[in-house]
Amino acid sequence: MARNEEKAQSMLYRFREAQAAELGLGTRADRRPRMASACKSLRECERWRGEILREISRKVSKIQDAGLSDYEVRDLNDEINKLLREKRHWENQIVALGGANYRRNVAMLDDDGKEVPGTKGYKYFGRAKDLPGVRELFQGRKTEEDEENQVQAYYKKFTNQGPAYFGDLDEVDGKLMTYELNAEDEDWDDAWTNLREAAGFPPDAPVPKIPRPDAPLPLSRPDSRTGPGSSAKRKADEGNITMGSAGDDVKKSKITSMAATAIVPSSNSASQDASRAHAQAAAAYIPFLSVDHLLPPTLPSHDEMEGVLLALRKQALVDEYFGDTTISV
Repeated sequence: MARNEEKAQSMLYRFREAQAAELGLGTRADRRPRMASACKSLRECERWRGEILREISRKVSKIQDAGLSDYEVRDLNDEINKLLREKRHWENQIVALGGANYRRNVAMLDDDGKEVPGTKGYKYFGRAKDLPGVRELFQGRKTEEDEENQVQAYYKKFTNQGPAYFGDLDEVDGKLMTYELNAEDEDWDDAWTNLREAAGFPPDAPVPKIPRPDAPLPLSRPDSRTGPGSSAKRKADEGNITMGSAGDDVKKSKITSMAATAIVPSSNSASQDASRAHAQAAAAYIPFLSVDHLLPPTLPSHDEMEGVLLALRKQALVDEYFGDTTISV
């Protein structure tokens, strides 16, 4: 009778060993550990991960068989998902031991660039996607994605719209202002008629005038003479003139700036007087409101806003570096 060493060298014994290793049925000493954290060798972890990948590939090929029953397909799909979870544990152990990171979360996309359903969590392979209940699951996900795409396509036409969509250019041509003035006149006449009948005024009483500005304020339009190209051209022209003419231009610019500063306060005072007159006329019809209540609010100027923001920024820097202290600006 042959000894054990001689039996281990026989062709049949080596064939059985290779077959058992291929089927994942190694000897007890060469069996894969149940816990991945129990393996402290990086080389062994790589080996067991490769073995799991071969088992997954073999079972994925087997699940494509059309002769399998639904129960066998479900069992195979469960085994594949179990092997995937085990592979993830071994990959975590490889990373913990300082090896390569095989866990790259790369989304699986289809031909349209969309993520394939069923690629996260529990996965379905081969004939498992055609099982009763699974097919409806995939169809429901596809229907939800189609509805979501339709909603996005519907609301996409309302995005990236210009100022005309929001009505910012309605008053540029002046037609809207004319229409609003005519409608305001009609409403004023109707209100005066109702008031005259209710108060018992004579029919030939004159209709009071609507308290509005004498001339509508001009709309702000872009002026080609004040564009960036004109400023660059002006700078180029100023660079080409002589020193003597430069002095004259400086004097002219000073005179122009002084005239502008003299005109601005007068225009502001005129607008304030007009607003006060309108408020007084309205207060005559509304006795329980004073003129101050009907005046438009006074808005801070650009320089005042800059001063307030600068003071807040200074106070924030002082609080950050020196604590809660108050500075005088």
